[in-house]
Amino acid sequence: MTQKRTHKRYPEPFKEEAVAMVREQGYTVPEAAKALGINPALLYRWKDKLDAQAEGRALAESEREELKRLRKENRNLRTEKEILKKASAFFAKEMK
Repeated sequence: MTQKRTHKRYPEPFKEEAVAMVREQGYTVPEAAKALGINPALLYRWKDKLDAQAEGRALAESEREELKRLRKENRNLRTEKEILKKASAFFAKEMK
């Protein structure tokens, strides 16, 4: 029987501090990753993500949540519009 692999989740402040070690304290990514006990590839991903957010290429978490909410609202409004369109066609047909 195989076990499902679970990934450890790190809090945002931890990720930011890890990236700060590289940016501000002069550590290389492999050195910082070894000191923190994480995989260097993981630290590279965190660094790339934070760099993209700083440059405006990626959405911040709050923006991502708002976009998700707005897409859901848009989907609901489109559904309501279709229902109203069908209902108005039905009642227009009944009026004749």
